[in-house]
Amino acid sequence: MRGTVLWAAVAVLGAACPPMERRSPPQSDTTLTDTTPSAPVAQPTALTPPAPPPGPGATKVGTVEGFLTPESVLHDPVQDIYFVSNINGSPTAKDNNGFISRVRPDGAVENLKFIEGGHGGATLNAPKGLALRGDTLWVADIDMVRSFDAKTGAPRDSVSLTGLGAVFLNDIAIAQTGALYITDTGIRFDDVGNVLHPGPDRIFRIGTDRQVTVAVRGDTLGRPNGITLDSVGKRFIVVQFGGRSVLAWKPGDKAPSVIAKGPGGFDGVEMAGSRMLISSWSDSTVSSYETGQEVKVITGVPSPADIGYDGKRKRVLIPIFTGNRVEIWQLQ
Repeated sequence: MRGTVLWAAVAVLGAACPPMERRSPPQSDTTLTDTTPSAPVAQPTALTPPAPPPGPGATKVGTVEGFLTPESVLHDPVQDIYFVSNINGSPTAKDNNGFISRVRPDGAVENLKFIEGGHGGATLNAPKGLALRGDTLWVADIDMVRSFDAKTGAPRDSVSLTGLGAVFLNDIAIAQTGALYITDTGIRFDDVGNVLHPGPDRIFRIGTDRQVTVAVRGDTLGRPNGITLDSVGKRFIVVQFGGRSVLAWKPGDKAPSVIAKGPGGFDGVEMAGSRMLISSWSDSTVSSYETGQEVKVITGVPSPADIGYDGKRKRVLIPIFTGNRVEIWQLQ
């Protein structure tokens, strides 16, 4: 599979400009609504001291095969469909062969290439994080953010972040105002697949007026990967691919704060009620962090990328990046 060598190198590594003057985001930006929920699932496992309590029971109820470097899964509760982003090759190649699949909750692939780079007026190079607002599907694509009609797949908009030097856009979260927040992991690859980190690590903001600003930047972000919105805590939750920290950050804060520690190599993060569900490449798990303490929920899932959560059925949706499949786990 193309891209496996590159991301194996990333996993070994540790996981996927100064702040600009900008208008302070409206207060309602901190009243957040996560458009890409998530929740974990797995069999309880014994942990070495100090041992967190065992995780809730979980059962794998399905495996969907046939994807090409699946990176993110998102449940659309209105259409009751799962979207899956497929990089289909190198995560940094502008090859216009990426695509997004539609999968029904019963595991049937409704349309493998619902949105496909080079077809129907769509451009998709290496699609990663997904977010949904209304009937608009937003996609992070290297140094662009693109949007499509979630019902028809028709292209709607694109916003370039090249002017601010975007390196590796990874995940997206959306505030109630419609403002987009996008992580930039700040990594590149050389010709033989070695991972480079030119940085800087940043979170960008795209306002509803399409103005792009740097919301926060700095080494404390630790090669930020997944981002989600905690509507109860009125904050963003950000996880580090290059570190071991789970971070909380609010618009206007100069730097995030550490609220939990874990194995690192984090990728996806979702809220399931008050619980944060986080996938880790470092130990092939999805864990829950509710009070800052790690609880293993799902184990034995290699290269778990940007997880999704089906809140209607209490399912965790895990893209197995190097396995070209999506696993569906049912929380007990």
